[in-house]
Amino acid sequence: MRTQGPWLATVLPVLNEEAHIEACLRSLLDQSLPSEEHMVMIFDGGSSDKTREIIHSIQENLDNEKDPLLQLYDNPERFVPHARNLALKHLPESVTHVLEFNGHIEIDSIHLEQLKSAWNRLESAHPNIGGLGCRVIGNEKKQGKIESILDATLKSPFGGSNGQFAMFDEEGPTNVPAFALHLRSALEAVNGWDESFLTSQDSDLSMRMLNAGYKLFRTPETLVKMRRRSSFRSWFLMSHRYGFWRTKVLLKHPQRLVLREFLPLIGLLATTLFLMISVNLALIPIIAYGGVLLLS
Repeated sequence: MRTQGPWLATVLPVLNEEAHIEACLRSLLDQSLPSEEHMVMIFDGGSSDKTREIIHSIQENLDNEKDPLLQLYDNPERFVPHARNLALKHLPESVTHVLEFNGHIEIDSIHLEQLKSAWNRLESAHPNIGGLGCRVIGNEKKQGKIESILDATLKSPFGGSNGQFAMFDEEGPTNVPAFALHLRSALEAVNGWDESFLTSQDSDLSMRMLNAGYKLFRTPETLVKMRRRSSFRSWFLMSHRYGFWRTKVLLKHPQRLVLREFLPLIGLLATTLFLMISVNLALIPIIAYGGVLLLS
């Protein structure tokens, strides 16, 4: 029988994730971390597919003595920041840490235990640690052609970045911890997630935590396997949406600016300028960009 509540809550906002939600939840439930230390809180934004049906089926087959708590809530506002703020209102008193998750990622069975170990190690040297992120890789199970191309591009030093999908090998400080484990009291101190950011809310949260004096880290020891977009159209729409909200983050937090992220825009402006001077000159950045794409 459970005598104490969990110290860790994984918060999982979902919307129409029937293709991936079962694998996602199975990976969360099959953890080496003792089940009484962990709980899963799912916030559904109004799924119209079989997402809720799959979740209910998994709930019905859980062993209350052996499996982590698995709770399903409604998220009337639908979006991720609203779900995470709702979670802060529903957390049991025992929960001291909150883990960010989504419905199309999976983790290895030792993931939570590794996060706990890394956190304790870092906290001994940095008592003001507020968050710990991990490394994000593609999920290679049954990848489609477009998904495999996008995954290969993100692995490339030309196509990657220093952000969420960075291919890093050393543990250390960061301002963009991916799928982070957060200290609950730190989240509450900065008033949680800004609900005016429909995406990029994690970047805004991280900057506010840093400004409040907390330190953020990332470790390559823990891996999250994420499904990439399965079509160029969905990838383009996602990139456009993220670019818009990313600009909002930069306007609010100018110190978050990374010049590398503006290289495509700089290249476009340079090409336009060269085109006004000479067609041959304009071919230079176009050929250079094509070469980078080919190498990626």
